Amino acid sequence: MKKQILTTFIATIAMTTGTMAQTISVPRLVVGITIDQIRSDYLNAFMPLYGDGGFKLLIDKGQLYSNVQYQHSPVDRASAVASIVTGTVPYNHGIIAEEWMSRAELHTNYCVDDRQFRGVETDDSSSPKNLLVSTIGDELKAATKGKSLVYSVAPYREAAVLAAGHAADWAMWIDNRTGNWAGTTYYGEQPSWFRYLQSSAISSKISSLNWKPSNEYNGSYNYYLTTSQKPFSHNFTGDSKFRTFKSSGLVNEEVTKAVRYCLENGSMGMDDVTDFLSICYYAGDFHSNSNSETTTELQDTYKRLDDEIANLLKRIDELVGLDKTLFYVTSTGYDDAVNYENLSQYRIPTGDFNINRCSTLLNMYLCTMFGNGQYVESYYSNQIYLNHKLLEQKQLKLAEVLDHCEDFLFQFSGVRDVFTAQRITQGAWTPGISAIRNGYNPKCSGDILIQVSPGWNLVNEDRNTRKMQRDSFFEFPLIFFGYTIKHEKIDTPVTVDCIAPTVAHHIRIRAPNACSSSPLF
Repeated sequence: MKKQILTTFIATIAMTTGTMAQTISVPRLVVGITIDQIRSDYLNAFMPLYGDGGFKLLIDKGQLYSNVQYQHSPVDRASAVASIVTGTVPYNHGIIAEEWMSRAELHTNYCVDDRQFRGVETDDSSSPKNLLVSTIGDELKAATKGKSLVYSVAPYREAAVLAAGHAADWAMWIDNRTGNWAGTTYYGEQPSWFRYLQSSAISSKISSLNWKPSNEYNGSYNYYLTTSQKPFSHNFTGDSKFRTFKSSGLVNEEVTKAVRYCLENGSMGMDDVTDFLSICYYAGDFHSNSNSETTTELQDTYKRLDDEIANLLKRIDELVGLDKTLFYVTSTGYDDAVNYENLSQYRIPTGDFNINRCSTLLNMYLCTMFGNGQYVESYYSNQIYLNHKLLEQKQLKLAEVLDHCEDFLFQFSGVRDVFTAQRITQGAWTPGISAIRNGYNPKCSGDILIQVSPGWNLVNEDRNTRKMQRDSFFEFPLIFFGYTIKHEKIDTPVTVDCIAPTVAHHIRIRAPNACSSSPLF
């Protein structure tokens, strides 16, 4: 009797285990949507313009995190995309910005430049060699012995390559000079469908394009306090026409077309092996040649973006199924709006901090202190690079020289704080230093980081750049949608480094190798 009961019990366990093995599954497709500069306030403000299949569907059916932050500062498109797919900060993954100064060559280094690999339909040579750790796509490739498909589509080169990672099948972007869809030989032979995509590239129709409001309701109400809504009409001409196009509301339609080519001809999500598709859309200001504000254009950008997300979701549902696809949607978390206002007319504290003149005066000061020499080797953005070889020749301690530099630079108008490499890596905690430390990388960051006061302009006369410092809070969402996701709105603060481990948990692989965060759910 006991033997019969034991046999029955074992059989029951075996049947249960077999059933569980059959029902446990993973999504066939993961779609990561990163929207450059999308903001929660604009997303909500323009809600009356949206249809039911785009943002409204994501918010109504997805898991919405409303309080999301990046752990590093400053944030730009390159550092944001790298942080999302690696689940860590620039201190670990190495992408501190789109560009930084190369100490070895004393010129700026673009984050994905690599002369070893030729461009496809572009003169730019690119690879992810500066990305120092693995991505979610890399780990997926490794876990499936290369069987998973990993593709990346973006308007911008750095977003496409960094999101694709090291092991992807293909990454593509719109070339700034030709308007063609471009790639790199780093990822091997271009897919056959990529060649067919060129027939509908923006290069073939840019001269006939005209950007106007997409419907009669756009601009019919005014979300903005200080500006009136005006009709607009933009053509794309001149040497920078493709760059300008990529900051317009029309670019997202081209991205969706390319994604559809990839989905329909690349066999993504067609089997039980999970594939990964990274998509980058644009929701920032229109960078026109005009000095006027482009508020109506921004409304239309959000409206058109909603349409494209709806088209994307509909097509993925037809090809793969929304219930078999895991989506995450988030922002690059910065605002690259052009500031035209003159604050001085309202007696608001402002001014120009010129990094060129500052570096020259700092070098003169160091000459006075330690003898003649070119102590300031270079500078870029708000960072100053010292000449380490000269300091060694003069038998000067770097820490001592940095202390003198810090004391001197504090005297400049418009300087709020000065962070030396020593203070960042070894100094005591002070307000804001954690984000700065996370955004710093010893291999490519400067020896001195100057924090400009809010309202002041960081000016570089050599590059003819001018950027106003603003520390205003930037609210943006994180949405998980699709596969097994239940609707919920969560106000608890989270950081974007949680995205990669959350996706990894759902597809049952390891998180990227520098990611130490736990999954969100």
